[in-house]
Amino acid sequence: MPTSLIVYVLAVLACDLALIGWELAAVPPRAADLLLFGALLAAAVICIEAMRRLGQPSGVPRDLLSAWWLPIALLLPPLYALLAPFAVGAVLDARACQIPVYRRVFSSAALGLAGATTSAIFHLAIPDTVLAGPGGERAWLTRPSVVLTAVACAVVFAVVNSFTVAVADHLADRDEPIRKMLWDRETLLLGLTEICAGILVAVTCALSYLFLLVALPPVILLQRSLMHQQLAAAARTDPKTGLLNAAAWQREADAGVARAQRTNSQLALLLVDVDHFKRVNDGHGHLIGDEVLRALTTELRQQVRESDVVGRFGGEEFIVLLPGTDADGAGSIAERLRASAANLSVAADPKTGTGTRIRVTVSIGVAVLGQHGNDLFELLAAADMALYKAKAAGRDQVRVYAHAAGKDPTSEQADDATDACP
Repeated sequence: MPTSLIVYVLAVLACDLALIGWELAAVPPRAADLLLFGALLAAAVICIEAMRRLGQPSGVPRDLLSAWWLPIALLLPPLYALLAPFAVGAVLDARACQIPVYRRVFSSAALGLAGATTSAIFHLAIPDTVLAGPGGERAWLTRPSVVLTAVACAVVFAVVNSFTVAVADHLADRDEPIRKMLWDRETLLLGLTEICAGILVAVTCALSYLFLLVALPPVILLQRSLMHQQLAAAARTDPKTGLLNAAAWQREADAGVARAQRTNSQLALLLVDVDHFKRVNDGHGHLIGDEVLRALTTELRQQVRESDVVGRFGGEEFIVLLPGTDADGAGSIAERLRASAANLSVAADPKTGTGTRIRVTVSIGVAVLGQHGNDLFELLAAADMALYKAKAAGRDQVRVYAHAAGKDPTSEQADDATDACP
């Protein structure tokens, strides 16, 4: 790990532990607080068990545990918001999803700092006397200022936690901007759902602890729905590159070809193969080979549009469906991709980023719907033949398939191809 990341992780943990020590010395435990704390932790553990039985997606799963962090932060002193993530994190590690200890501890510390900040702001804005006095539990329903303050504090919780984690991600990979790590459509939607669920759970707990039994099933259902979506996405995705796997790409491509035929629109296909990739694996190891594939994936995504369908077709082969693109446009995109791949270099030692730089080239075959094939199978056969010609011409080439009128692109005679660019 970079030194700056190690220092940052230790600093966040030190701040969290210092605040826990301060709160332990300053806040005497109360039976009512301990009872509510235990009830909310029990609800979080039940959600974890429901998540575990459904299965775990690859990577870092996204959950709705903030539905329980927020009530703890809003209804209890900051001490409990600092302690809760460590308690639930231990259960997560034991029962659901094991990750390296330092990541679990850092994640718990980030959640604790966000929860403590939220709790402090809320209790400063809404004095305990308002909520603890006679009829205080009804203040959540009869005073809009209380609910609006709670919503604002929930936003603070999401921002502080996301920013703390995004800084660590940026220090681990400085090529990724913090803004991209902080905000995307899926993150915003999930954050909004967590805020709504957390506020509703806080209101029900303020009215009566027994209402947790009413709040628990909807939260579990939302959690299972979210996890099912992640599992479905994982089944479609190649784990090494994050692109569509071959089966998922073919389903998307079949639909794209059918749409193009129905609307009589242009469509092209690129088949991309990394030249001499076996030499990279043999000379530097498969882990470095995977780094090369990921770097090429990044370049590939930058060179195509969001509407294009990109997938990993085989070991070192990528495939791109280009809706609304003719032969000239596909050739230009392929040439741009070939040039960007040739300029790419990957460090043989990715930890330090120093030492030998690995460079690779790609060969690309291009085929166009209606000219080189009338369905996906024929397009793949034509693009594969064009790729073969690019390899035979010396690699690091782009070839557009061309065959005589009336010939089947899958036949052995249809084996001539022309350059995409002069």
